[in-house]
Amino acid sequence: MSNNRYKIYLPIAFSMVLITGIILGSYLNSNQSSGNMILPIGKTKTNKIDNILDYIERDYVDTVDRSLLEKDAVNAILEELDPHSAYISASDFHEINDPLLGSFEGIGISFRIEKDSITVINTIPGGPSEKVGLMAGDRIVKVNDTLVAGNGITNNKAIRKLKGPKGTIVKVGIYRRGIPKLLDFKIMRDIIPTYSLDVAYMVNDEIGYIKLNKFSATTYKEFKKALDKLIASGMQKLILDLRANPGGYLNAAINIADEFLTDGELIVYTEGKNRPRNYAFADGKGEFINKKLIVLINEGSASASEIVAGAIQDNDRGTIIGRRSFGKGLVQEQMNMADGSALRLTVAKYYTPTGRCIQKPYVKDDFDDYYTESYHRYLSGEMESADSIHFNDSLKFVTKGGKVVYGGGGIMPDIYVPLVSDTLHKFYNILANKGILFQFAFDYTDKHREELNAITGFEEFDKKFNMSDKEFDDLLEYAKDKGIEFKAKDAALSKDKIKVLFKAFVGRNVLNEAGFYPTYHKIDDTFKRAVKEFQKQ
Repeated sequence: MSNNRYKIYLPIAFSMVLITGIILGSYLNSNQSSGNMILPIGKTKTNKIDNILDYIERDYVDTVDRSLLEKDAVNAILEELDPHSAYISASDFHEINDPLLGSFEGIGISFRIEKDSITVINTIPGGPSEKVGLMAGDRIVKVNDTLVAGNGITNNKAIRKLKGPKGTIVKVGIYRRGIPKLLDFKIMRDIIPTYSLDVAYMVNDEIGYIKLNKFSATTYKEFKKALDKLIASGMQKLILDLRANPGGYLNAAINIADEFLTDGELIVYTEGKNRPRNYAFADGKGEFINKKLIVLINEGSASASEIVAGAIQDNDRGTIIGRRSFGKGLVQEQMNMADGSALRLTVAKYYTPTGRCIQKPYVKDDFDDYYTESYHRYLSGEMESADSIHFNDSLKFVTKGGKVVYGGGGIMPDIYVPLVSDTLHKFYNILANKGILFQFAFDYTDKHREELNAITGFEEFDKKFNMSDKEFDDLLEYAKDKGIEFKAKDAALSKDKIKVLFKAFVGRNVLNEAGFYPTYHKIDDTFKRAVKEFQKQ
């Protein structure tokens, strides 16, 4: 896409607004334009850090690991800056960089650690594992003749063993239900696509739904393909779900917002001490400019998600529904080092069309409160009532349509949907929050995989599969075995809701997210509020 389209010249090809906190705060973009680059030491003739490290390494009483000391020193420096500037070691680089690139090199499975073994949830269609015959439900017992089951295998260890350069071979020993001996497979690693679009489907004849889990290098392409398909199916109204989407690439957010805005409308601008102000405008060629739009957000929506929501809100283009977003308004650039490590440095802030920066406050050298601020929202009552939210009047802005919006703390939705304290369904909450229902659904799927695999799509699944009363009773016994205490009346009150979530989990095991979300939305209050809002229009 040309620079003329946006009239914007971003500092580097992949300047990004990365996500916050613990989840994707470490995801980085490989800077294609600048290549590997060693950061300048500065104007002084003496590099104090190198001198100190040399002195320690040469004369300290015990042996030290210089690379570890360097890492600690850099991290200590960055803690004096902001929560999103970070150093990434060479050993961690690919693990945290790949998810935003849209692909990685590996064997092509989704898995989880189940009863101390690597359990295949699904194989990637057309990927190396599917081609050699791996199946959902298989347990990986050995990798390259090394036992990986029953010895405390973790997700990170499993990823390191299974991922590797394209064209290399990995041998796996598989346990498959009903087969007494291990099955041996040789899998040639290949490029495996990763997707940022979870699901896109028609809710009814008019309303379409798209959910994005991040903003990666391939997000806009995935989104555009889904959008065109839904429009061809008759979509006149769109629910764009950005809940729990922690962000990613700035350009992906700009491209998606451009699909909804008219020519010349401002999407976002960035500015920093050493970065002149740069604007991104819509070109008016979007496919969804004249149709109705709702965007869903919550406390897990950050960065690029907030750029899209802010552009829609500030241009009075659609309705924002949900809960207040995270509040990340800082832009990072990545600088690659000669040793394969990288530095992510905050170089600018971004501003929504009204001119507000939605970055929430932080204290230098102590980011604990910043990362746990969502938890404090629970304590303050914000999650249950919008009345508990207080904005600084000095950060008040007004859209062209007269709507009052605020900076300094995320995007406040136009329609607030609280996180309900659901005492009526407390048994449901216990089963869901403790993972009991998830585990029961996984075990059920594993035992009935042959019949479930015969289901060809969601419509057939939705019509044919429901949790029976016997299976519900089996769940109650399972919960008792796990030490869950409950009263019969509480189980009865939650029965219908439990059945829906069980069906959604089984749907995910069989059909991925396309089997989960259309089922789960039947008990999703924020989604139902969006549909209700469209029905009023």
